[in-house]
Amino acid sequence: MFEPENYFENHEFLEILNKYEQAVKSGQAIYMDVDDLADIADYYFRQERYAERNEVVDRIIAQEPNSIVALTYRIQDALDAGDTTLAREYLDCFVDQDVPEYLYAKAEILIAENNVEAADELFRSEFRNMPPEEVQDYVLDVANIYIDNGLNEKALEWMMRARHENTDDFKELMARALFGVGKYKESEHIFDELLDKHPFQKRYWNALASAQFMREDFSASVTSSEYAIAIDPQDPDSILSKANGLFQLNNIEEALAYYERYSELVPDDEYGFLHQGTCLVSLGRSQEAIERLRHAEQIAPADSAELLEIYQELAFAYADQNMPESALFYLDKTDDLDCDHIDMQVVRGHILLSCQRQEEAEKAFRKAIKDSACAPRTIMRVIVSLYDNRLTESAYQMFQMFFKIVDEDWNEGYAYMALCCWKLRKTDEFMAYLKNACIKNPREAKSVLAQLFPEDLDVADYYKYMTEKLKNT
Repeated sequence: MFEPENYFENHEFLEILNKYEQAVKSGQAIYMDVDDLADIADYYFRQERYAERNEVVDRIIAQEPNSIVALTYRIQDALDAGDTTLAREYLDCFVDQDVPEYLYAKAEILIAENNVEAADELFRSEFRNMPPEEVQDYVLDVANIYIDNGLNEKALEWMMRARHENTDDFKELMARALFGVGKYKESEHIFDELLDKHPFQKRYWNALASAQFMREDFSASVTSSEYAIAIDPQDPDSILSKANGLFQLNNIEEALAYYERYSELVPDDEYGFLHQGTCLVSLGRSQEAIERLRHAEQIAPADSAELLEIYQELAFAYADQNMPESALFYLDKTDDLDCDHIDMQVVRGHILLSCQRQEEAEKAFRKAIKDSACAPRTIMRVIVSLYDNRLTESAYQMFQMFFKIVDEDWNEGYAYMALCCWKLRKTDEFMAYLKNACIKNPREAKSVLAQLFPEDLDVADYYKYMTEKLKNT
């Protein structure tokens, strides 16, 4: 159940924790109530001291294998392993099925079985019969379960049933729910409030950094990550958060250093090595990139969500080494993944083009466009590939035709066309497309055209700045 954070600052709990830790330190036998041990396990979990938490759980199970607490942990372990059959076997071991833990475990099994509506009906049925004095805790428990399972719309729906509380735990739960549904600014505001009160709470700084990152305020995200690192220099989440922010700010060398630091702390996570490879590809150090990416491939589980990007980055790195067969080998490996295979056709064309295999590239591009039913986004990606492969005139001509067939509200590609015009010295057309790009898609304009402008210049001022610059040249 959802335990208030301030409980762990309670004198009574701290005495229990101290008693436990002293016994562990001295090697004494530990005889404690399983509920107290469960609180200690929860405390360690919140402190991200996972090894110590698991040790406590083992003690609980050894002490009372069929206690409510032990069964709850066994069910959670079974669900983490994807074994809902075993989880149900443990659920059947509950002697008292009227306890909240039974209801919550049953609902989590239903969620794991992709039967979310059945779980929600179970929650609603209990809610209808809930004594008023128990409603608040129950609603927060349900919201927390949904958040832990990535069902953020459901979590927010249940938070709306709760009475607003001016407590840290209520605020954090609300902030997490808001973050989950994409309300990053609102989530950021709440974490700011929490940090005003708890400036040394690493968890809040990391959550704030995540909200800022999702809002694409990468500088602020890096700063928040730095506060978290100052609190705990060995915290992998803080280090990874800073690495991701630095990468988005195009500070590739420093991002690489932080990804390496992350991998030293979490050597079995393919994510760190993947992004080391991505940085090295960006820096033109493709041979080193291949080594890191191959390592990422070796340690990645068969169902890793990172495999697609690992294979794609390996393809780019091998193409950069002028090894097209190796590049295509890794692209072929994406055929068995659940991914956008049309997108992979475009990547194939791009790599073939970069390796001077133009006929094969054209075939791949045509297939991608055909398979997508001439989707504008696919066509645009093909044109951008032409530009990236220095076929600027061809890209320019295709963009001219492209903008005649897309709807008036289409807002992508104008910045790329502006760049084509700039390279081809078509100044009047450049200015027209620049203006369009800044109005229709400021984000794309910043990403594509930033090289032409001072780093701290706002996109809204690009057109004015360039007008003055061209006037004075």
